[in-house]
Amino acid sequence: QVQLVESGGGLVQAGGSLRLSCAASERASTLYTKGWFRQAPGKEREFVAAITGIGTRTYYADSVKGRFTISRDNAKNTMYLQMNSLKPEDTAVYYCAAYNRGSYDNTDDYNYWGQGTQVTVST
Repeated sequence: QVQLVESGGGLVQAGGSLRLSCAASERASTLYTKGWFRQAPGKEREFVAAITGIGTRTYYADSVKGRFTISRDNAKNTMYLQMNSLKPEDTAVYYCAAYNRGSYDNTDDYNYWGQGTQVTVST
């Protein structure tokens, strides 16, 4: 089946950078829209960024616009999230996800999810 595996999380000081990777299995079509979500303790999962499988359109939450960059490498079936100027409020478990048809910012439309990777930003 479709498998998504995140990596690259860790502990970083405020103002630092991290790059997250999401490796997808061959069953995850490059035509799928793929995105990043995050969830902090006691809060709902929220949209962070997405990239379409066709046309390479990108979308960002206002809270990360200008700091985070989403990209993909279809040859490796991998997507990335470059996170710069990290803030303590960015602390969360970050999940990569994908869907065949849906809206990029609707969590219910994503059918495939990774296990998550922890990002902690200290002051």
